[in-house]
Amino acid sequence: MNTVEPIRDIKKIAAIKNMLKAKKNPRDFLLFTMGINSALRISDLLKLQIGDVLDKRGDIREHLYLRVKKTGKELTPKINKSMREALEFYFSKLGPIDYDAPLFQSTRSEQPLDRVRAWTIINQWCEAVGLDSGRHGTHTLRKTWGFHARKMGIDIEIIREKLGQRNTGVTRRYIGLTQEEVNDVEEKVCL
Repeated sequence: MNTVEPIRDIKKIAAIKNMLKAKKNPRDFLLFTMGINSALRISDLLKLQIGDVLDKRGDIREHLYLRVKKTGKELTPKINKSMREALEFYFSKLGPIDYDAPLFQSTRSEQPLDRVRAWTIINQWCEAVGLDSGRHGTHTLRKTWGFHARKMGIDIEIIREKLGQRNTGVTRRYIGLTQEEVNDVEEKVCL
């Protein structure tokens, strides 16, 4: 299995969002936006139901409440402004709401979108905006959050906690730290 890359260029993120928002299926826009903002694994994103993001009054919740499939740990990620806007767009196009329905429903059935199809469409989005073919996949969404959090100066321990990783060594590899960046720091810290 090849290692997938984060989307490093903020302009490419905007291009994907613009492209997906223009499509007739707002599910993809929501999947991309929630994926890069929640930093959840694709298995946890795809198991979300409408009732996980909407309360009984039909209002968007402040947080998601879920148990992570891989670790069994309970998480309460915040639904940030970007996710909230994507959810509002999605629900404005959805029609009648079934709280037990998958949030990311397959277009061919009433079943949740599966991870293979998610991988395929994420690759298509990335290729459509000129990103290297074969270097992106479902983990790209999660890695994109980690990469941009690091670029914004967020402490690696906070990133590690958000990603649910046990040590910062894994997190460093995960967030796309490059040898070039290390070399730049070596040049700057010249005592």
